[in-house]
Amino acid sequence: MTASETNRDADSRPGRGSPAWEVLLPAASAPARTRGRSLQTALREAVRAGRLAPGTRLPSSRDLAADLGVSRGLITEAYEQLTAEGYLRSGRGAGTWVSGAVRASGTRARDLAPRSPGTRADFVPGTPDLSLFPRAAWAAAQRGVLAELPHQDLGYPDPRGLPRLRTALAELLARRRGVVADPERLVIVSGVAQATTLLGFVLHARGIGAVGVEDPGSPQHDALYAAAGVATVPVPLDDEGLAVGPLRDSGVRAVVATPTHQYPSGIAYSAPRRAELLDWARSVDGFVLEDDYDGDFRYDRAPVGALQGLDPERVAYTGSVSKSLAPGLRLGWLLVPRSLAEDVVERKRTMDLGHPTLDQALFARFVERGDYDRQLRRCQRAYRERRDTLVAALEEHFPGSRVSGIAAGLHVIAVLPEPFGPEERFLARVAAAGVAVRPLADCTHARTAHDDVRLVLGYAHLSPARIRDGVRLMAEAAAA
Repeated sequence: MTASETNRDADSRPGRGSPAWEVLLPAASAPARTRGRSLQTALREAVRAGRLAPGTRLPSSRDLAADLGVSRGLITEAYEQLTAEGYLRSGRGAGTWVSGAVRASGTRARDLAPRSPGTRADFVPGTPDLSLFPRAAWAAAQRGVLAELPHQDLGYPDPRGLPRLRTALAELLARRRGVVADPERLVIVSGVAQATTLLGFVLHARGIGAVGVEDPGSPQHDALYAAAGVATVPVPLDDEGLAVGPLRDSGVRAVVATPTHQYPSGIAYSAPRRAELLDWARSVDGFVLEDDYDGDFRYDRAPVGALQGLDPERVAYTGSVSKSLAPGLRLGWLLVPRSLAEDVVERKRTMDLGHPTLDQALFARFVERGDYDRQLRRCQRAYRERRDTLVAALEEHFPGSRVSGIAAGLHVIAVLPEPFGPEERFLARVAAAGVAVRPLADCTHARTAHDDVRLVLGYAHLSPARIRDGVRLMAEAAAA
């Protein structure tokens, strides 16, 4: 080694006052029993973060031990461990160096959860009031489950879900939603999104390469089915539900429907249209994929029962707790026709080996003890008041506006008259005022020209006072 190389190596050593030495010093003060592991972790993170650059020569174990005031054995062990992992490299008589295989990585975790940052009022639909989550009852159920859960239930579960939960859910869904609920054909899933993807994979494997979707409808369906290799074909609606004529003409053998409370129009399918839809499914040897996303929330009468109850062999039924408890629980269910059951269960097995058992046992207890029924009643009272508040505020601040659909769910379609348009200008003004809204056009495949303003307004996550203030802000922005 030349003199210049020797000097360069000496300059690259992290001695006292260097960033690396400062990183290692707190670890050297750790309790004796954890000091060795702490030193290894600190040195590893210094390399990962780039504070020790590739090619940097480290001090000898003797020198670094003396600088840090620890035993030489701890430093030797740390060097050996990180050399084995590839963070460091060493050679006989050549010292220890930071490996060139390591690349600096950021340590900051980004949050990609959907948000509307910086808004003064957020009417974007899809989120319930998360403050209504029953923390005390949930915690009590959790304690009870941890005390009573058999050890074997912590192993890999039946991919369909714990029998206890499937039994409790079957009873609940039969009672509340009028479904034909066979626990053997009920699959616990990570929300309706996973149920949709599961169905997409199974249909694709059977040669069904396209499904019909409501137009307007949920924008998420296109992406979820595309992930399973299945195309979506928009099918228009009329005042009674999916238009069966265009559905027949589309040539599809499966269609997604929200018949209890259509998203986003807010209508409920008429009884004749429900019968026509099932007749279509039988005639093409196909299926209706029913998304009962807010079927429990009807405010003017008892909710209409699920379509699945009329023909459980032609309807795959999905639901979740995302609107009744919290979407972050990622807990839902899929009730499948007998002809699809085996394939769906096998696909669920290969996808994730089953839903987390503790979450399932907890929700089963929550349902069995009546806590879930109480939560639904609590939400119904709150959301009914908020819907009434939104309708009244729109009437006050936007005279001549119309709210379509039945008194149900967590959103309304609001049509504001021409003087508040055109829509593009209205959207720009309310956005500048800090009000987040979703235009109905975001839920449609075919864009049509119109002079009025058509909005899908969510209200469940807003207090009545925030709803009134938000509508007032919209009106002020539109008039500016």
